[in-house]
Amino acid sequence: MRNTVLIVDDEPPLRDFIRKNLEARGFATQLAANGLEALAILNTRAVDLVIMDLMMPTMDGIETTRRIRQTFLTPIIILTALGEEKDKVAALDMGADDYLTKPFGIAELLARVRAILRRAQPQSAPGTAAEHFRADEIHLDANARKVTRRGEPIKLTPTEFDMLHYLMRNAGKVITHRHLLQAVWGSEYGNEAEYLRAYVRRLRQKIEDDPLNPRHLLTEYGIGYRFERE
Repeated sequence: MRNTVLIVDDEPPLRDFIRKNLEARGFATQLAANGLEALAILNTRAVDLVIMDLMMPTMDGIETTRRIRQTFLTPIIILTALGEEKDKVAALDMGADDYLTKPFGIAELLARVRAILRRAQPQSAPGTAAEHFRADEIHLDANARKVTRRGEPIKLTPTEFDMLHYLMRNAGKVITHRHLLQAVWGSEYGNEAEYLRAYVRRLRQKIEDDPLNPRHLLTEYGIGYRFERE
């Protein structure tokens, strides 16, 4: 079955450029000109990935990302002409998985698409031994890709799950920024520290009693992050 990508951009030439390149490589596509159209499509059709412009009329990419994350875990790549880190971090904080700054090459976009879709797929093969990790009230089931806290399910995006899984699997070890980026996002990454800061904030909001004074997901300043079970 082909993966379906929703392309959200108010510029028809760019939408068409991305659509043609994706379809030429076997992807199915859906098109939207703004955030409201994108939400309408997501509410009626199965979509595997959203590629969305940041600056759009009617509803911009950050607000659309926020609304998508209220209901859907669908991976999101943000396209932006804004080079400032605060704009990128705002998109990541709302739940985006990745971003590309315009202008971008189609090879780079396709690499990001493939990397995100790989992360969104279950990693365990049939017959693989069950992998469970616990830290006080947190329980991660790697095979089912589920996390619970005090018995209640925690809603995680595929990228959030992969980051927490990797840190819990290596509990007690300091994982450097570069190592964590490449383990979760892929070998093409390594210098995008803002990804980690945004995702650590989001995970702490979901798994820590006091996100400002975390007990489990700890920062090793200037080096990376460490997960502690107790």
